[in-house]
Amino acid sequence: MSVPQTQPTALVLTALPLEYAAVRAHIEERRELVHPDGTRIERGRLPGTPWHVAIAELGMGAEKTAALTTQLITWLRPEAVLFVGIAGGLKDDIAIGDVVIGTQVYEIHGGKQTPEGFLVRPKALPGSHALEQAARSAVRDMPAVRAHFLPIATGDIVLADADSEIAQHLRRNYNDAGAIEMEGSGALHAAHLNGQVNALVIRGISDRADAAKHRADAAGSQVGAAEQAATVAVAVLRKHRPRASSADSEEGPHRRRGDGAASTYGGDHIDFSGGTFYGPVIGKTDDRR
Repeated sequence: MSVPQTQPTALVLTALPLEYAAVRAHIEERRELVHPDGTRIERGRLPGTPWHVAIAELGMGAEKTAALTTQLITWLRPEAVLFVGIAGGLKDDIAIGDVVIGTQVYEIHGGKQTPEGFLVRPKALPGSHALEQAARSAVRDMPAVRAHFLPIATGDIVLADADSEIAQHLRRNYNDAGAIEMEGSGALHAAHLNGQVNALVIRGISDRADAAKHRADAAGSQVGAAEQAATVAVAVLRKHRPRASSADSEEGPHRRRGDGAASTYGGDHIDFSGGTFYGPVIGKTDDRR
């Protein structure tokens, strides 16, 4: 079953209710839609943009995320997919409340166990260049947000011990990762395999992935981190143009002239609709005349 498209759609995925609520607060005129297999989304408008935004709460885990993201991409045909939520920070200079935008996502459990030890077989999935560039542009105008553009580690684990074996594994093999979470690789895999949809993981830091995690959570850090991540995600969509709107940007096939009118080139003609062209025109003759 397809959803009628009157405006371009961005799909924003979350795992937890508080992450969903943080994104939902930015979306107007929401309407619930139900996939034939039961997955529920809300679809509404992002004010001041061409975007319709579909939001979904998928639950935890990369495998589940990959399956349901595939289902939603097939159904909704989004132009962009964002996974937005909270994560544990992995670096000393990343504070609770900061936001990590995933330049790539690592799957941290891949490898081979040998008599000599565990040999890592890293898998890295890049985030969308276009969405990352939109994020870099957006956060420059957001003084209340400390953003870090770094890899993100995805693993089927909640890390609350900085001295644990898995923490040492991360420092030894994925030492450039800025955050650890549980779903990002699933979302990026699905986006890449289903039409290579632009996708990006955006995570607010709610704890330091150490023994103090429960104290940070009890102090309300998860809600604040989710709200920061949602704010950045919305700013990214305000910067990133849908394909239907790309013709109006300087990067598209239209070029803005000094008098404010747009010229369009393509094939063997130039259209100066809405403006005046001063100068000679040299082009093809019509052989049918």
